[in-house]
Amino acid sequence: MRIGDAAAAAGTSPRALRFYEQRGLLQPPMRTHTGQRTYSAADVARVKIIRELLSLGLTIDDVAALSDHLHLLDGDRLPEHTVPERIRLPEASETFGRRLKVIDDNIARLTRLRQLLSVCHAQLAGHAPGATANMSTRRA
Repeated sequence: MRIGDAAAAAGTSPRALRFYEQRGLLQPPMRTHTGQRTYSAADVARVKIIRELLSLGLTIDDVAALSDHLHLLDGDRLPEHTVPERIRLPEASETFGRRLKVIDDNIARLTRLRQLLSVCHAQLAGHAPGATANMSTRRA
Protein backbone atom coordinates (compact mmCIF):
# COMPACT_ATOMS: atom_id res chain seq x y z
CA MET A 1 0.00 0.00 0.00
CA ARG A 2 1.14 3.55 -0.60
CA ILE A 3 2.35 5.84 2.14
CA GLY A 4 -0.97 7.65 2.71
CA ASP A 5 -2.91 4.39 3.02
CA ALA A 6 -0.26 2.85 5.29
CA ALA A 7 -0.21 5.93 7.50
CA ALA A 8 -4.01 5.92 7.80
CA ALA A 9 -4.03 2.19 8.61
CA ALA A 10 -1.42 2.74 11.33
CA GLY A 11 -3.18 5.81 12.74
CA THR A 12 -0.40 8.24 11.90
CA SER A 13 0.78 10.54 9.13
CA PRO A 14 2.95 10.03 6.06
CA ARG A 15 5.43 12.43 7.62
CA ALA A 16 5.72 10.16 10.68
CA LEU A 17 6.42 7.14 8.47
CA ARG A 18 9.22 9.01 6.71
CA PHE A 19 10.57 10.11 10.11
CA TYR A 20 10.52 6.53 11.46
CA GLU A 21 12.36 5.40 8.34
CA GLN A 22 14.92 8.19 8.73
CA ARG A 23 15.52 7.26 12.39
CA GLY A 24 15.95 3.57 11.58
CA LEU A 25 12.72 2.37 13.20
CA LEU A 26 11.41 1.19 9.83
CA GLN A 27 13.38 -0.41 7.05
CA PRO A 28 13.36 1.58 3.82
CA PRO A 29 10.19 0.46 2.05
CA MET A 30 9.94 -1.01 -1.40
CA ARG A 31 9.38 1.55 -4.12
CA THR A 32 7.27 1.52 -7.24
CA HIS A 33 8.84 2.14 -10.63
CA THR A 34 7.86 5.81 -10.16
CA GLY A 35 9.68 5.97 -6.81
CA GLN A 36 6.67 5.94 -4.51
CA ARG A 37 7.04 4.13 -1.20
CA THR A 38 4.96 0.98 -0.74
CA TYR A 39 4.34 -0.62 2.65
CA SER A 40 3.28 -4.11 3.66
CA ALA A 41 0.85 -5.16 6.37
CA ALA A 42 3.90 -6.09 8.48
CA ASP A 43 5.22 -2.53 8.12
CA VAL A 44 1.87 -1.15 9.31
CA ALA A 45 1.90 -3.56 12.28
CA ARG A 46 5.42 -2.41 13.18
CA VAL A 47 4.34 1.25 13.07
CA LYS A 48 1.46 0.46 15.42
CA ILE A 49 3.91 -1.16 17.86
CA ILE A 50 6.23 1.86 17.58
CA ARG A 51 3.34 4.18 18.34
CA GLU A 52 2.32 2.10 21.36
CA LEU A 53 5.87 2.18 22.70
CA LEU A 54 5.98 5.94 22.23
CA SER A 55 2.62 6.29 24.00
CA LEU A 56 4.13 4.50 27.01
CA GLY A 57 6.61 7.35 27.34
CA LEU A 58 9.54 5.82 25.52
CA THR A 59 11.50 8.23 23.36
CA ILE A 60 12.39 7.77 19.71
CA ASP A 61 15.93 6.94 20.84
CA ASP A 62 14.58 4.30 23.25
CA VAL A 63 12.54 2.67 20.50
CA ALA A 64 15.48 2.89 18.09
CA ALA A 65 17.63 1.02 20.62
CA LEU A 66 15.03 -1.77 20.66
CA SER A 67 14.15 -1.68 16.96
CA ASP A 68 16.21 -4.77 16.11
CA HIS A 69 13.93 -6.78 18.41
CA LEU A 70 10.49 -5.43 17.42
CA HIS A 71 10.03 -8.31 14.99
CA LEU A 72 9.77 -10.61 18.03
CA LEU A 73 6.37 -9.14 18.83
CA ASP A 74 3.35 -10.81 17.26
CA GLY A 75 0.72 -8.68 15.56
CA ASP A 76 0.29 -4.98 15.98
CA ARG A 77 -0.24 -4.70 19.76
CA LEU A 78 1.97 -4.96 22.79
CA PRO A 79 1.21 -7.83 25.19
CA GLU A 80 -1.31 -6.65 27.78
CA HIS A 81 -0.73 -8.85 30.81
CA THR A 82 2.29 -11.07 30.35
CA VAL A 83 5.50 -10.37 28.47
CA PRO A 84 6.37 -13.47 26.44
CA GLU A 85 9.71 -15.08 27.31
CA ARG A 86 11.10 -14.53 23.80
CA ILE A 87 10.98 -10.74 24.24
CA ARG A 88 12.31 -10.52 27.80
CA LEU A 89 15.55 -8.89 26.76
CA PRO A 90 18.08 -7.10 28.99
CA GLU A 91 18.03 -4.08 26.65
CA ALA A 92 14.26 -3.78 26.97
CA SER A 93 14.42 -4.14 30.74
CA GLU A 94 17.05 -1.40 30.98
CA THR A 95 15.12 0.91 28.67
CA PHE A 96 11.85 0.43 30.54
CA GLY A 97 13.68 0.83 33.87
CA ARG A 98 15.12 4.18 32.75
CA ARG A 99 11.69 5.37 31.63
CA LEU A 100 10.14 4.29 34.96
CA LYS A 101 12.77 6.34 36.81
CA VAL A 102 11.99 9.39 34.68
CA ILE A 103 8.27 8.94 35.37
CA ASP A 104 8.88 8.48 39.12
CA ASP A 105 11.06 11.61 39.18
CA ASN A 106 8.36 13.56 37.36
CA ILE A 107 5.68 12.33 39.76
CA ALA A 108 7.81 13.43 42.73
CA ARG A 109 8.44 16.83 41.14
CA LEU A 110 4.75 17.29 40.31
CA THR A 111 3.72 16.22 43.82
CA ARG A 112 5.99 18.90 45.31
CA LEU A 113 4.64 21.46 42.84
CA ARG A 114 1.05 20.50 43.69
CA GLN A 115 1.71 20.89 47.41
CA LEU A 116 3.21 24.34 46.87
CA LEU A 117 0.35 25.44 44.63
CA SER A 118 -2.17 24.12 47.13
CA VAL A 119 -0.64 26.17 49.94
CA CYS A 120 -0.48 29.27 47.74
CA HIS A 121 -4.07 28.77 46.60
CA ALA A 122 -5.30 28.37 50.16
CA GLN A 123 -3.47 31.53 51.23
CA LEU A 124 -4.74 33.52 48.25
CA ALA A 125 -8.28 32.32 48.89
CA GLY A 126 -7.95 33.24 52.58
CA HIS A 127 -8.50 29.68 53.80
CA ALA A 128 -5.20 29.12 55.55
CA PRO A 129 -4.67 30.39 59.10
CA GLY A 130 -2.67 33.58 58.98
CA ALA A 131 -3.23 33.95 55.24
CA THR A 132 -3.79 37.71 55.51
CA ALA A 133 -0.72 38.21 57.66
CA ASN A 134 1.48 36.14 55.39
CA MET A 135 0.32 37.95 52.27
CA SER A 136 0.73 41.41 53.82
CA THR A 137 4.26 40.70 55.02
CA ARG A 138 5.26 39.55 51.54
CA ARG A 139 4.11 42.81 49.98
CA ALA A 140 6.12 44.98 52.35
